[in-house]
Amino acid sequence: QVQLVESGGGLVQAGGSLRLSCAASVRAFSSRAMAWFRQAPGKEREFVASISWTGYTTSYADSVKGRFTFSRDNAKNTVYLQMNSLKPEDTAVYYCAAGAGQLTTTRAEAYAYWGQGTQVTVSS
Repeated sequence: QVQLVESGGGLVQAGGSLRLSCAASVRAFSSRAMAWFRQAPGKEREFVASISWTGYTTSYADSVKGRFTFSRDNAKNTVYLQMNSLKPEDTAVYYCAAGAGQLTTTRAEAYAYWGQGTQVTVSS
């Protein structure tokens, strides 16, 4: 059974930091691209960041570039999203997603498996 379990969300003041984790029980994790998406109330789900299966290549939405860092530990089947200098507009439910293969993309439909999400709330 495929499972992606996010953790690390919470309430933080603007300017603060959070580190999200996503533990994956999915076949061939180390060969899959991974991504984070987020969805704010009343808005569509949007791409946040992706990482290649090797971990060497990352891509970020312009809104988080320079503030968020995406990393992975293939030995632990876990990915991490370090979020610094958080802003109120970062408030959303954050979702971890596993790709069908090695392709990294900003398109949500290219990701085969999704976690349940973790709430991040940034107060002003």
